[in-house]
Amino acid sequence: MFPLRTKPPDDPAQFSPERMSTPYRVFVIGGGPAGLAAAEVLSDAGCVVHVVERMPSLGRKFLMAGRGGLNISHSEAQEKLLARYGAAAPWLAPALAAWTTDDIRHWMSGLGQESFIGSSGRVFPKSMKASPLLRAWLARLQQQGVQFHTRVDWTGWDAATGRLTFTPAQGRSDLPPDLVEPCRADAVVLATGGASWPRLGSNGAWVPALQAQGATVVPLQPANCGFRTNWSAAMRDRFAGTPLKPVTLRFGDHTVRGEVVVTATGLEGGALYALSGVLRNHISQHGQAELLLDLRPDLSVATLASRLAKVRPRESLSNRLRKALRLPPVVAALLREAGEVPVTPQALAERLKALPVLLTGPESIERAISSAGGVAQAACEANFMLHAKPGVFVAGEMLDWEAPTGGYLLHACLATGRAAAKGALQWLRETRS
Repeated sequence: MFPLRTKPPDDPAQFSPERMSTPYRVFVIGGGPAGLAAAEVLSDAGCVVHVVERMPSLGRKFLMAGRGGLNISHSEAQEKLLARYGAAAPWLAPALAAWTTDDIRHWMSGLGQESFIGSSGRVFPKSMKASPLLRAWLARLQQQGVQFHTRVDWTGWDAATGRLTFTPAQGRSDLPPDLVEPCRADAVVLATGGASWPRLGSNGAWVPALQAQGATVVPLQPANCGFRTNWSAAMRDRFAGTPLKPVTLRFGDHTVRGEVVVTATGLEGGALYALSGVLRNHISQHGQAELLLDLRPDLSVATLASRLAKVRPRESLSNRLRKALRLPPVVAALLREAGEVPVTPQALAERLKALPVLLTGPESIERAISSAGGVAQAACEANFMLHAKPGVFVAGEMLDWEAPTGGYLLHACLATGRAAAKGALQWLRETRS
């Protein structure tokens, strides 16, 4: 654990934004981390803020992320953190620089939720839960006057007036009074998420509405996802759910060490998620991708061969692997899936260090942790306002970026939510004063 560094008293990040003399009416569509971050900045500046969420409660995906401890950011150096966002790094850089890992930790502390940095460099709340942080955050927003409207679907803009339109959702029979007529908004922040985990609220239904306004949207695709392969029935029936750890995955120039799990349809797990972008793109172009598994990453080929040579050849494959290398039965099954099993200790050792698994495609976006694609950078101003729709700003997973797990997803959602809100405030000051 590492303590949170104290900020100097003159640090501008500790001060609230300049409050507006006119209480502008701003709608935030989406009650996840990006939307709530935007609502916090806007309401703190004096705007009348309405948060509209299609689900019965707010922050459902945020709470789901907290089931594993709520890894909210990563403590690595800013340059390295920025590189995790790949091609989108230059686009996201200003937002991430304006809302750093230390800023997130200070924000959490201000909500009564202290944080710590784990041995992996990941940042967690000390409670290891999302619910206390979310409760404190929502309480602050309510104190700042934010109005929440749940079980309401945003359906786009009225063709005649250009105002926002809504419809009841999730069993609701009517709309709140503030949302009945096409709604006037001085500015709008869209933060409805991508299309992963739709049961938690993000279903990508916003795409046609934005395309109809002329905004370019890159097709949504699964990210941080598992991949399919053509297992035999024996492999599926016996080993689905079996972990492989530690394991090193190699694809081209990319190498990741961690853990994967055999599923009925292929593989999933943190190590594979880190490669999901390059694997998905390769399969899109070539139809398949050959992933190499190093099943004993701490031992050399020579060491593996020497140990295998000490086991009698007449032993079964599973026994040889267990006695020589303490490998579980699933490894023998994987060797058979890959074709003819090598006989000699040297050849078998080489196969164990580079066992091929042919991947045929990513799992569906509904099963992915996050999604790639979304509103293209070219569709936005630098402040995340849509070129095609002045006064409408976009944040979070709706934007065309992706990142691995490890705190990078939540960090960027929080950062872009705040950046979009600041962009809206600046635009309001410049155009509506």
